[in-house]
Amino acid sequence: MTEPTPPSWWKANRHKIYFVTGVVCGWLLCANLGPLNTPQDGEPRPGHTTPAPTPART
Repeated sequence: MTEPTPPSWWKANRHKIYFVTGVVCGWLLCANLGPLNTPQDGEPRPGHTTPAPTPART
């Protein structure tokens, strides 16, 4: 009986390379996007959603 040939370097370590690449790409995407729901300069801001209270009549 003979032992099977050991896997190549790529076959043995590709899951590690894919993991590190995915983490780096995810970090870069999230770091560059920033908050998505803040209004940019020049965009109108939302108004009040409830009317102002009316003064009490005495």
